[in-house]
Amino acid sequence: MIQTSILKVPPFSSELNLLLSFNRIEYNAAARQALQELTDVPGLNWTEFVHLVKHHRAYPTVYANISKLQLSTIPAEVVQALRSEYNDNTFQMLLFTAEMVEVSKCFEENHIRSLVLKGPVVAQRLYGDINRRTCKDLDILVPYQQIEQAEKLLLARGYVPDDDEDQILNDREWTIHHLAYTHPITRIQVELHWRLNSDRRTEPSFDELWERRNTSDINNSPVAFLGDEDLFLFLILHGARHGWFRIRWLIDIDRLLQIELNWNHAHQLLKKHGALQIAGQAIILANQLLGTPITDELIPLAQGNRPRKLAEKATVFIRECITLSPVPRELDLYYRRYLFQLCTMNQKMLFIISLLYPNKRDVETLPLPKRLYALYFPLRPILWFWRRVKQQAASS
Repeated sequence: MIQTSILKVPPFSSELNLLLSFNRIEYNAAARQALQELTDVPGLNWTEFVHLVKHHRAYPTVYANISKLQLSTIPAEVVQALRSEYNDNTFQMLLFTAEMVEVSKCFEENHIRSLVLKGPVVAQRLYGDINRRTCKDLDILVPYQQIEQAEKLLLARGYVPDDDEDQILNDREWTIHHLAYTHPITRIQVELHWRLNSDRRTEPSFDELWERRNTSDINNSPVAFLGDEDLFLFLILHGARHGWFRIRWLIDIDRLLQIELNWNHAHQLLKKHGALQIAGQAIILANQLLGTPITDELIPLAQGNRPRKLAEKATVFIRECITLSPVPRELDLYYRRYLFQLCTMNQKMLFIISLLYPNKRDVETLPLPKRLYALYFPLRPILWFWRRVKQQAASS
């Protein structure tokens, strides 16, 4: 094992450090003593601590560890607030689990292969308990050729599309990677994916993912989800794309790294899809913030300046306790540059090319009849420039 270089960033608040400490996977006498001291810091803002735990969606693991350790320095009202969140999440995960099983079964009966990307099956795989992770929707990947068939089945189950926007020049496959549907009664949202990622980076084909799939026998019904190495690739790309602004995503990485992955295959997968540096970023963040061990297999990924610098840049989103939907105006440029730095040279070229493709905002800026949609291609630079001028004028 190695200890990575300490990140050159301003110190975190006492409340955030306490949250991180509660999410370490090992609890020995020294760790318990350190936690005891952190919970006894003069001036510790317990209201802020609870707020951070909720923001980072970390209450399943934090509450479980608080219950295990029985620290006398934690106020009763804090324990009660986290217990309430934990119980609500337990109920929510049971609902999601039941619906996940039903949707997967529906797809299978109609000869649609599907892979659940996150949710209860990932919670079961990483934590051994569906209650130890939160879930706001069901992300399901299907082959692109079967998207329309899968859509019809969801509609038949009562789901309603969240966005019924028109496609521009049949742009669905190029400009987006999923469609979202919400059930009006259960309020469960299903995101139907045909790609793992929203950007244009290369990724494993559905057939490859299916060949390497895991199967969970949750609720005594088989549900297919990503194999461990593919799950690692997916989770690091998802976390990096969102600046790791929720600690929960790093906790996932910490737990996944406790599983015995096939690191020869994982390295090949990361290299093929331009994610070596992003893997290094995730490993360094998990090591520095959660104490995740960097084993011999992880050393090549965690070494070098670029993974460390990417990790340092992501700490801004973690420290500021922000969400990136939408991106705060004061961080818009910083976030755009950060995303660009995540890309390899080929990915940067693809990103630049993708900027020339028309999108929904162009239609909103200058509505045209469908027969004239082809004009959006030559007009796109002008429309983009016009929006930037209006944005700057509004902010001045």
